[in-house]
Amino acid sequence: MEPVFETEGNCLNILLPGELDHPASDLIRQESDRIMAKIYIKTISFDFQRTTFMDSSGIGLIMGRYRAMGMRPGCIRAVNVSSYITKLLHLSGVHKYMEISSTAEVSEK
Repeated sequence: MEPVFETEGNCLNILLPGELDHPASDLIRQESDRIMAKIYIKTISFDFQRTTFMDSSGIGLIMGRYRAMGMRPGCIRAVNVSSYITKLLHLSGVHKYMEISSTAEVSEK
């Protein structure tokens, strides 16, 4: 499964693949950088709907996008997060920098 990139206004929505490992993370980083170079992006939303596996490169991807977005509060968020992914985000400490939701409905900030 390939990641899907979609822009809505100044929000970049990324539907993540089933396995968020090093090759997938690298592809997502490159494509999101390309999109952000062309369009002003205020928020990145990571959709974990299909994701069943994530390793440390997935955590690195999220933190890298956070830095690329200027480390502003509310600039990244995770939606459709399973209990497994929620646990990983909390264990890694990434939850401090992003809004996490088990559904796609996330309030705009």
